Amino acid sequence: MTKLEEIKKILHEKKASLVVVYENGEIKEYYQNRIKDIKEILQENPDALKNAIIADKVIGKVAGSILTVAGVKEIYADVMSQYAVPVLEEDHVKYEYKNLVEYIQNNEKNGMCPMENKYKDEKNIKVIYENMI
Repeated sequence: MTKLEEIKKILHEKKASLVVVYENGEIKEYYQNRIKDIKEILQENPDALKNAIIADKVIGKVAGSILTVAGVKEIYADVMSQYAVPVLEEDHVKYEYKNLVEYIQNNEKNGMCPMENKYKDEKNIKVIYENMI
């Protein structure tokens, strides 16, 4: 079983929102929604996610941009937005998803996530990272 397969299993069995395999091989689970866990990890240590492997419930452009700038090498998402794909491809981040959607929905499920909407046309992912972290 690959590390990615292992953390996908943890993500689903433990109903985590995020599972990380850090560069040193340590695996940690997180349970906050949206990008709160990613922000906290990077605020504590900006280099924490370098060469990490991530399994997440939802990856949109904002999360994809932050994780790319942070140096993540591989990402799995149950749901990934079409806005995240070019960000990951441009920086050669390996990715896979269960469901590809046009955009990430807001909490009310009646429109686009406000952060995805705000940054959907932003070309510089470092701007997204700096504004969000």
